[in-house]
Amino acid sequence: MPISLQDKVVFITGASSGIGAEAARYFAREGCIVILTARRMEKLEALAREICAAGGQAHPFELDVTNQAQIQEVVRTVLDRFGHIDILFNNAGFGRLKWLEALDPVADIDSMIDTDLRGLIQVTRAVLPSMLARRSGHIINNSSVSGLIGAPLYTIYAATKYGSRGFTEALRREVAPFGIHVSGLYPGPAETEFSQHTGGASVKKTLKLPGWISMSAAYVARRTVGLAKRPRRSLIIPWWFHLVIGFDALFPGIVDWIVVTAFTRRFHHLKSS
Repeated sequence: MPISLQDKVVFITGASSGIGAEAARYFAREGCIVILTARRMEKLEALAREICAAGGQAHPFELDVTNQAQIQEVVRTVLDRFGHIDILFNNAGFGRLKWLEALDPVADIDSMIDTDLRGLIQVTRAVLPSMLARRSGHIINNSSVSGLIGAPLYTIYAATKYGSRGFTEALRREVAPFGIHVSGLYPGPAETEFSQHTGGASVKKTLKLPGWISMSAAYVARRTVGLAKRPRRSLIIPWWFHLVIGFDALFPGIVDWIVVTAFTRRFHHLKSS
């Protein structure tokens, strides 16, 4: 029996575009009170107007998840105004598609870790006490299949996603006795703004994924709402990534040989011989 989401307060980070924005629309259609947070306030306000015009409830709050003081302030404001947060969807994040030695140590490495991992942890920590007090809540952490299988060019991004997976697994076991669900969401490639912010590595121009591989942000959002209705430990989408992950776990040597031969040796700018 699916859980009714009517009147649930849903706090979404990274709600200004992509999966976060689409999730806000779908949660609103379920009757949720949607809390929109991101750095781009003008986009949040436009999305809130759209949702409200369609009969939903949405409230925008400017939030940079790397700003600890702002996290505390926004969460406190939401709790003061709405009394509780039923669902936290940690969605904020970005990636840089570059070889490790080409990444900027601050703009790329530190920023990715601060946003994709530290921000997720700190927002969760700010929201969790109110859920514990009510013995109710659901935390959904949007990770990536990069948190399940490592790929060249995604060294730091994968590190943050493996970290978020570990955090999700440990937290689930930490809070399960208190009526709180914790779920990991692991989507494969999706059509979002992500690719616009992955950096200017020349190899990007060569990597053209077939259209059938990439999911729409709306599809991922629908599955996220489905996860909220039927909580589970993890959701990997699309389904066939289970096969890829399983093959990597069973035959890592073969996967290493394929990736190194077909990709790294071919595309790395050092061109190892």
